[in-house]
Amino acid sequence: MSGTLLVPAERLTAEVLGMEVDRRAAEHGRALAAERAAIELGRPELAARAKLVAADALCRGGDPAGAAPLLHEVHRWAVRENEPYVLARCNFLLSILHTCLGDNAEARRHALLAVDHLPDYVPALIRGSHLVNLALCVDVISRADAAPYHAEALDIAAAAGDHDLSRAVLNNMAYAAYCDGDADAAGELAERMRRLAERTGVELRPPDLDTIARVLMLQGRHAEAELTLLPLVDPDARRCDVEGNMLPEVLLTLAESQRLAGALDRAAATIERCLRLCAERGMADTGARARRELAQLHATHGRWREAYEEQCRYDAESQALRSAEREERARLTQLVFESREGRREAARFREMALRDALTGLYNRRFVDAQLPALLARAAERGIPMSAALVDVDFFKRINDTLSHETGDLVLQRIAGLLAAEVDEPATVARLGGEEFVVVLPDSGGDDALTRCERLRRAVQDHDWSELTADLPVTVSIGVSTAWFGSTGAEPHRAGAGAARDGLTAAALLSQADRNLYAAKRSGRNRVLADPS
Repeated sequence: MSGTLLVPAERLTAEVLGMEVDRRAAEHGRALAAERAAIELGRPELAARAKLVAADALCRGGDPAGAAPLLHEVHRWAVRENEPYVLARCNFLLSILHTCLGDNAEARRHALLAVDHLPDYVPALIRGSHLVNLALCVDVISRADAAPYHAEALDIAAAAGDHDLSRAVLNNMAYAAYCDGDADAAGELAERMRRLAERTGVELRPPDLDTIARVLMLQGRHAEAELTLLPLVDPDARRCDVEGNMLPEVLLTLAESQRLAGALDRAAATIERCLRLCAERGMADTGARARRELAQLHATHGRWREAYEEQCRYDAESQALRSAEREERARLTQLVFESREGRREAARFREMALRDALTGLYNRRFVDAQLPALLARAAERGIPMSAALVDVDFFKRINDTLSHETGDLVLQRIAGLLAAEVDEPATVARLGGEEFVVVLPDSGGDDALTRCERLRRAVQDHDWSELTADLPVTVSIGVSTAWFGSTGAEPHRAGAGAARDGLTAAALLSQADRNLYAAKRSGRNRVLADPS
């Protein structure tokens, strides 16, 4: 690239930022040129941002498989170099990628990370776009939960005087209300969008007018919906060329409004035009939905045979489309899985396998995996370590007298109390039922006893009245210590064959269990350690 070194860093930074703010203006070739320029200028962070713009252009151009490896390559770099802004942009685009894959849960997770990683210094419009994406992802689950993100994005747009961002947010909110069937809210939001356009001169784009038309149909104003869309389908309108891929969607909405208004001949001509365009442009999804609209149109005419035949075509095309989408999703999901992000996801699932579903604490599998290693470490360093078994007193009475649901709530509350009292490197886990284990590395003798006594008192002194009324909740604890080296007395023999350098995790827990049994026999709600 001749003359690249003459490009000032400030101008290149402004160019990349402009493509980030206005994604529609970003072109793949232009982004790659910016990446090369940034590399030659010694600006790796700027080169990473430009590469993300290139990946975004590929995704918007219908090539998510080409975008995915670029996104994950930059994600690895951003994690390694601790670049929060680049990481935020990665997650923003990964959220969009997962939306394309149909994985709404992952899209929401990345959308949240995209907002969380944003530094305070980023331009307000970048934050606004991240909030808009997050709101869209959350809207799938709950409009109420999405509302704060929409509201903040609107505030940002108002403060920046960016009427186009305001328009985009209002359109998204109106469409979400339409999908929920909330005619009042959808109508109010659509009207706000209209007034914004009149007041500021911002142009309502075809997707906005399509939303407004659908809201009008929801209100039963079918003729008005048709009038709203007619300017968009005029073959002489320049906007049809600019928004070519949107035209079949608009035609589909228009045909539905015409059918509902009783203009069946106009609806037939519109749907035929829609089907023709879908075939020309390979828009299989819109084409399949157009088949369904044509079937409804035939049924309205009373042409039941034609309606049945179109419905069969719709079913066949939809099934083929779903099959193709599943194959593409599987291919892209495999690509994602093989990336670093995929490996991190695998680690997350492994972590979930080591967690107790009820309490969120580590489970027995984790203890069985970690305790031997901790014992070996203690022996190598010549330091003590302890393990304590914690059992809820008279837990069966809680289940039988109140309910198993209440019993679960008690276990969750106890888990929280124990976890709050245990600091790293100590660990608390649930073994099963009403039994917990606390592993105390670097702790033995009086120290372990004191720490376990704090656990017992935390449970005893907690206000249980809201859960169990008059029933008290207490725990009994048996604690056992493995001594190594010269830091304490000779190592106790925690079970048969427990030698100084060969003490097993099972033997340590068995001795703690014997001490727990002794604590229960002697009255419960107490801590017992190894005999001196």
